[in-house]
Amino acid sequence: MAGGGFVESNGRHYEGKVTAFVLITCFVAAMGGLLFGYDLGITGGVTSMEPFLIKFFPVVYQQMLDDSGTNQYCKFDNQLLTLFTSSLYLAALIASFFAATTSRWFGRKPSMFVGGLFFLIGSLLNGFAINVEMLIIGRIFLGFGVGYCNQSVPIYLSEMAPAKIRGALNIGFQMMITIGILGANLINYWTSKHKNGWRISLGIGAAPAVLLCVGTLCLEETPNSLIERGQHVKAKTMLQKIRGTKDVDDEYQDLVDASEAASKVENAWSNIAQRKYRPQLTFCTFIPFFQQLTGINVIMFYAPVLFTILGFGNDASLMSAVITGGVNVVATLVSVFCVDRFGRRILFLEGGVQMLISQIVVGVMIGLKFGLNGEGSFKKGEADLLLVFICLYVAAFAWSWGPLGWLVPSEICSLEVRPAGQAINVAVNMLFTFLIAQVFLTMLCHLKFGLFFFFGAWVLVMTIFIAFLLPETKNVPVEEMSLVWKSHWFWNKYIPDDVVGASAYHSKSAP
Repeated sequence: MAGGGFVESNGRHYEGKVTAFVLITCFVAAMGGLLFGYDLGITGGVTSMEPFLIKFFPVVYQQMLDDSGTNQYCKFDNQLLTLFTSSLYLAALIASFFAATTSRWFGRKPSMFVGGLFFLIGSLLNGFAINVEMLIIGRIFLGFGVGYCNQSVPIYLSEMAPAKIRGALNIGFQMMITIGILGANLINYWTSKHKNGWRISLGIGAAPAVLLCVGTLCLEETPNSLIERGQHVKAKTMLQKIRGTKDVDDEYQDLVDASEAASKVENAWSNIAQRKYRPQLTFCTFIPFFQQLTGINVIMFYAPVLFTILGFGNDASLMSAVITGGVNVVATLVSVFCVDRFGRRILFLEGGVQMLISQIVVGVMIGLKFGLNGEGSFKKGEADLLLVFICLYVAAFAWSWGPLGWLVPSEICSLEVRPAGQAINVAVNMLFTFLIAQVFLTMLCHLKFGLFFFFGAWVLVMTIFIAFLLPETKNVPVEEMSLVWKSHWFWNKYIPDDVVGASAYHSKSAP
């Protein structure tokens, strides 16, 4: 990689190498995922802390103590409590559409900086909260941060990275999410032993928010964004810097051509609805939809609460969440090293099969132990076995639908529809994250152990969806993706010949 340029799978060749500048830049940008992951992981532990419940949700605390009359499945079923978790994702949904405009008009950098500011304000509001209203408002600000960062960071990473390692660098975003979740679980385990530990847990998110803001100020804008806003000389200089070579004429010209085509588009939202962008619209909608219906956020949001319900002690439930968080980080590393070598499809499919098997086993174990009335608990060996299968499920998600759910939508959209496509991806993701976060505890109360079979059925559907409809996109330059769709048995009828012809015309055979 570091000397002879990149030969792409469709015969395209760009000069350049993997520079330290690119790696450092992508690392800083991916910190937006660290904050998202921290907010994902922190709420489950906080909502299982007794001082927090006593102060803000005393009704839930009384239900938790009640051993007579309250079904074990229903002890945490409270809409206000779930709104504390889910309000972030509703705010992120709304913010994603504003972020798309910010990203296109002002660049990827300002969008990430604004996201960092929102994270900072939200963390401080939560850390100093004196009532439920202040908690919810803080979560809404955090949601604005999620909307802006999740919209801009994956695009930034895809545009900065060479195609040969685009998958690995883009998954840096998901890697940071998993590190954030693990960090949140560790902090919750430590702060749970202090009376006002929940304030530390919620407020400490301000520290990485400051780092993101400062780091973003030090970043460079992507060549794609500079060209898009008419700064051509600066864009070519930046492309030479990130590729580590002066010979970038071919790649630069392709970026200019793509930008000129994009500039003719008056409205990216109506444009992505055109027939020739049907594959992009489909995957930017259904991948985030299916990602949330894996049921992963049952574990990520509510791991300590879920483990408490299943009979783990308070410390044990928090430690179990730490274990699953650690598995999440390690398994994401598997994806980093495999995604550009073996491709996207194989990870999607293997992960789907492993998740399905794990969910069935977990559902059967809980059903046999708790039945329909929710009475029972796991013995030590049984609890350990249950934790093993939950970890297998988390691992499967972490090397498949977790990182690829952000990577694939960000890399399949050409420049003229990229902000709209990513905004749709984030909006759908946040909408269903909000819905699942809001209704999970109620669903657990009513569906009981059948909830795991519910999510397992969706995993089966989405695995079939990938098997038949997603072509392999590894090593394909972002602006040449039309060639992939044209060669696919289903999508080829949507791609006009003139689009493919233009791509082929600009392609250059490897020497």
